[in-house]
Amino acid sequence: MSQVVLTQTGLEKLQHELEDLRTNRRPGVIERIQHAKEYGDLSENSEYEDAKNEQSFVEGRIQELEAMLKAAVITHHQKGSTEIEIGSVVDLVVDGQKLTYEIVGANESDPTNGKISAESPLGQALIGAKASVTIKVETPDETLSYTIKAVR
Repeated sequence: MSQVVLTQTGLEKLQHELEDLRTNRRPGVIERIQHAKEYGDLSENSEYEDAKNEQSFVEGRIQELEAMLKAAVITHHQKGSTEIEIGSVVDLVVDGQKLTYEIVGANESDPTNGKISAESPLGQALIGAKASVTIKVETPDETLSYTIKAVR
């Protein structure tokens, strides 16, 4: 796996998810499998099949998180920096609408909660820009102009 760029908050979130999977979900699934085995014939046991599918998901996610954490590179936004970088919080105006986004690594992206990936079209256009600049972002339907009001 290549480098996984994360903010400190993103790293902590992934570590917490991994710990929860190891200490809560994995033992719970094992218990479900053992309980389902008590029903007898496993070939027609939907509870057993469902528990095995969940176990497969949990183990796969644990492996994925371990690989991501092993390849993690933590970025630190320089407080007071006027240039947008991963970790920056940016206030924008587009079509008269005010938006605030935090620029994060691809694995932390959550646009509905104000976190956009540095690898997204908007993120790529913002990286390296400064306040009071207008950037243009091509979408399939149109070109949008974003005015950067502040970088925090």
